[in-house]
Amino acid sequence: MKRRDFLLGATAATAAGFGFAPAFAAALPTPFGQDVMPPMDGREKFVKWMAENRAEDAKYLGQRWDRFQVMVANKDVLDARNKRAFLMTPREEFVLKQNLGRAYEHAFLDIGFGVTISGPHVVGKMTTSIDVKWGEKVLEIGTGSGYQSAYLAYLTDKVWTIEIIKPLAERTRGIYDALIERGYGEFKGITSKNADGYYGWEEAGPFDKIIVTCGIDHIPPPLLQQLKPGGVMVIPVGPPGAQRILKVTKEQAADGAIQVARSDIYNGKIVPFVPFTKLEGDKIVGTHNN
Repeated sequence: MKRRDFLLGATAATAAGFGFAPAFAAALPTPFGQDVMPPMDGREKFVKWMAENRAEDAKYLGQRWDRFQVMVANKDVLDARNKRAFLMTPREEFVLKQNLGRAYEHAFLDIGFGVTISGPHVVGKMTTSIDVKWGEKVLEIGTGSGYQSAYLAYLTDKVWTIEIIKPLAERTRGIYDALIERGYGEFKGITSKNADGYYGWEEAGPFDKIIVTCGIDHIPPPLLQQLKPGGVMVIPVGPPGAQRILKVTKEQAADGAIQVARSDIYNGKIVPFVPFTKLEGDKIVGTHNN
């Protein structure tokens, strides 16, 4: 099947066949650039500016703004760059059609294949914690819906993402490509593949930042190896359904010795994630837990 057959957002009919529907399928009047900054000083200003400059649906823009206000109050997003990334990312494009009305709710949502899209607060907190700078190389493990990588595309133009479930990887690549056709050129910076994320993406590394969106009971050594000295990783670590999100920093001492420090971004709060599954051949078999 050709890639264009997966362009899920290109038309409502095509998208509906996969349970998706484009929220507002107009071309974008204003392409994204590092100087593009939506108003952050009021709901009405934000919705008006985004509708005029990004051709997005005012209904979802209002919901995005309302969730943004709660996230700022909770300190899930801290600086202007991360605030912009959240406000610019059309989350409604990455949820199932039946969940469009819930796109900006706090909770995670089902996206099929036994996996979920994380809630906005968790995505904002994890992304803010790694403090992505423009031009840095970022690896995401667990593409899922594609929302996390889309969010990252507003922080850097170098995003690599791996999804273990082949039909989901294909579906999400189709969503990216359809959005690119509509004018979301920022998503051209996302490179994706179907593979077992435990082993990272060695040929594309090393990476400045790594974000893992599935739970495991240890830090995969290949990911730590592919993290640059001075790099940061966020990863849910713990037993099934009871992970804590760790921020892992890798430093190289003057003598060349590598030091790794860990901290808990939620100060011990348990945040359950879908399991970090593994491939044997072309089949998903079990998890990578020890």
